[in-house]
Amino acid sequence: METRIKKIKKGDTVIMRKGKDRGKSGKVVHVDPSEGRVVVEGLNLLKKHVRPKRQGEKGEMVQIPRRVSVANVAIVCNRCNKPARVGFKEEKGIKIRICRRCKGEL
Repeated sequence: METRIKKIKKGDTVIMRKGKDRGKSGKVVHVDPSEGRVVVEGLNLLKKHVRPKRQGEKGEMVQIPRRVSVANVAIVCNRCNKPARVGFKEEKGIKIRICRRCKGEL
């Protein structure tokens, strides 16, 4: 699972492949490499009831993004705008992520 985590990073645009938000895309907010999970902005939302903090205020329902497995998301290439697998190549001693479909840099 560690190899998949290296392929998706914070700030990447991903598309959901499974679940209730299948086909929707969003930006990665947080990556948890030990668990193999990511948090995607605006996807996989959970409704949570929050109690009022002070007397006289009303309670509310807040939507919180939940973690999703890395296997259930695919990175979207910024060059061909399609879901793609991630490959690596080395240029001048620096490891670079590339799109396997169009060979563009991610």
